[in-house]
Parts: sequence; C-alpha cells; structure tokens
Amino acid sequence: MGSNGKLNDKAIRIFISQGKPGAKLSDGGGLYLCVTTPGNSSWRVKYRLHGKEKVYSIGPYPLVSLAAARVEHAEVKLLIRQGVDPVMHRRIARVENAASANATLQSVGEEWLSMKKQEWSEGHYIKSARAFERDVYPSLGRLPIANITPALVAGTVQAIQKRDVPETASRILQHLVGVFRYAQAKGLCRDNPALPAREVLPRRKITSHMPAILNFAGLGEILRRAQVAHMSPSVQMAHRLCAFTAARIGNVVTAEWREFELEGQLPVWIIPRKKMKVTSRVLDHRIPLGQEVVEELRRWRALIGDKGFLFPSPRTEKNHISRESLC
Repeated sequence: MGSNGKLNDKAIRIFISQGKPGAKLSDGGGLYLCVTTPGNSSWRVKYRLHGKEKVYSIGPYPLVSLAAARVEHAEVKLLIRQGVDPVMHRRIARVENAASANATLQSVGEEWLSMKKQEWSEGHYIKSARAFERDVYPSLGRLPIANITPALVAGTVQAIQKRDVPETASRILQHLVGVFRYAQAKGLCRDNPALPAREVLPRRKITSHMPAILNFAGLGEILRRAQVAHMSPSVQMAHRLCAFTAARIGNVVTAEWREFELEGQLPVWIIPRKKMKVTSRVLDHRIPLGQEVVEELRRWRALIGDKGFLFPSPRTEKNHISRESLC
C-alpha cells in the first residue's frame, strides 16, 4: 500500500504473484483488482444503481495502469451520480463507434441525397448531387462523419463563398445541415457541425421589394420592352410563355412539345409531376393556355418543329436554354 492507504504498483505486483483466481485487492470507492487466472488480473468497479449491485470491467493490469484505472473509475462514478448505468453507456458508445468507423461524409451524403431524390425534382437532385461532388467531397468526403468539426465545414463553405457565389454557398450549407441531421438520427454523430458554420456566411442585405405590376398597361410595357430586346428567338419565346402562364422558370426552359395540347377546345400545358419541385404531388400540373399564347406557340412549332424541347439551346438541339438566359 502507498502512504495514503491506496494501492501502488509494488503492492499490486506482490498481490498478483501470490493471489489465487478470484482474489480481490481494493483501491477504495468500489475500484478493485481481481485475479482472473494465475499471474493475470483485471480492474473492476463494484457499484449499485437503482437498488441493484453491478460490476463494471475496466481492463487487465498492467495494460491498464493504476493511474488509468483511477481515471476511468472517476468517470464511472460521475455517470452513476447522473443515474446512468456505465455498462449500458459503454455498450451504446461501442455501437456508435462501430457504426461511424466506416461512415464517411461522402457515404452518408450519398445516402441522404438518395433519400431526397424521392421528393425532389430530377433537375434539383442532379444539381445538388453535382454541387456535393464539386464543392464538398474533395475536402470532406473521405473524413469520418463523426470527426468533422464546425471549423472544417466552415472552411469548405468559405472556399465556395470566395468564388462569389453566395447562393451556392448558402444552399450547400443548408444541405450539409440536413446530412448531419440524418447522421445524428442514425447514431453516426452526436453534434451537427454545420449549424455553427452558418456564422462564416455574410448576412444577406435587406433589399426593398420590386413594386408589383397591378394593371394591364404596366404588363404591356414590360412585354413590349422584352419583344424589342436583343435576345435569341428561343429566349424571347420563353419569356412570352413565362409571362402568359406564370410558370416557374425551371419548368419553362425544360418544356417539351409532348407536354402541350394546342389543338383541343381547351388548350393546356401539362407539366409532369416529376418535373415539379415537390414530386410528392398526386397529379400532374395543368396550366390552361389563352388563345394568344396558343397562336404564338403554333407559329413557333411551325418554325422549329414539334420534337424535343420548345426552347432548344443555340449550341445544340439536344439541350435547352439555361435558366440564366431568362433572368
């Protein structure tokens, strides 16, 4: 024994050399050394929780030193004071560690995107997946998700911000918040490091809203200006369709001739639900078409044909004009 009445290494070695299996040497407070086989011993903690006596195993001596055993003993006592069973706490920790050992941010991110694919439009999914491949996976993809810190997330977001694309940086950070929430739900990490990383993005400037057009005269003025503006025929016609239907720009630029019924008594544009932002819609989205825009679409169809996209790209007919061309 040491001068303070507790164990020391000399006393432990003597005990192990002389002790029989089952023999115990106490260090106080429930911590003791138990001989398991001749010449071998293990640290254990005897404790009582909710009226039941239990034993917590720390590990073999000398692999676990006397000092290390005392540190873990203190941690066990703290858990017990909090009403937490240390044995169950360790089992949960082992399961979480095993689950997160092979869970990189890229593997979890791909799982999350696959889940979101069921509720997002195809275009939104593809755009988000490409953003992860371009801006997230190169820096964070191979790291275990449980080890990623707010500083690492912030560094990735700031690198995007430096390209002067604040909307992209904000959107990717929002996606990362979702990825870490998903990981938390699966027990792969405890915290969400993407939440404090929001602080590295500059606050959006408060801008006044553009005044709404409340009369036909104002609308006519805008349409006349658009008609004489210098732009390709595809872009100009896309502007017309957007003005007459109030459809989302994404749906306008990806519009296909097969979605339009121009010859019936009630001409209509039927946007498939898979193209809508929320794909959980039960029905396709139907937009009635007025006579003026129907006549314009017929003339446009006679000019470019009735196959593929309404507004083909000037570079290749296999693709459509971009969203940016209408903004």
